[in-house]
Amino acid sequence: MIETTREPQYHTCLEIRDQKGQARLGLMSNQTWHDDPKRLTFVLARYKFVAKMFGGFGSVLEVGCADAFGTRVVQQAVGQVTAVDFDPLFVQDVRDRMDPKWPLTVLVHDALAGPVPGSFDGAYALDVLEHIPADREDRFVANVAASLGEDGSAIVGMPSIHSQSYASPPSRAGHVNCKDAAGLRRTMLRHFRHVFIFSMNDEVVHTGFSPMAQYLLALACGPRCHA
Repeated sequence: MIETTREPQYHTCLEIRDQKGQARLGLMSNQTWHDDPKRLTFVLARYKFVAKMFGGFGSVLEVGCADAFGTRVVQQAVGQVTAVDFDPLFVQDVRDRMDPKWPLTVLVHDALAGPVPGSFDGAYALDVLEHIPADREDRFVANVAASLGEDGSAIVGMPSIHSQSYASPPSRAGHVNCKDAAGLRRTMLRHFRHVFIFSMNDEVVHTGFSPMAQYLLALACGPRCHA
């Protein structure tokens, strides 16, 4: 068996393998890797956007973390992340793969039931709002806002309604509340004083023509619950 690399600088790869083992994908990212591997780049780019916007924040909340595979990208940029999901199976998967180098507080919590206790500098929910029925979306966003401090900010990302004709059948089955840019802005403005909308195509975030966007990101500042 070959036990060394031909270029010595890559021997570190073997050292990490022997010391820590080889990392596992989470439940959802594993399915994506098998079915549509390029989509992982899109997902990780959304987490990178959050990391760039929230860089330097002390405490950040992720709402609807699923397997939290991309959460480590945010952890690189902030002090501490608390991740919650309403599905105990995903929360257990995150705990089973926990790396001591990347400590993560992960909890079972339904964001429709109430705010996450605490006062966070930032909160984000990626690919969650489209799963919340329209008649309950204000409760969801209000609870996210209530988890923030007075100067807190939130990021909500969701597929554009204009992209749904291209979505896979499993995606469409869960997407009960997709919006266009104006609709997402209106929802967020009911709970925040300032809202900035970004468009996203594949892994590229921009401020271009939103009806052509596959994905939308709302950056919201100034929770109205503190007004």
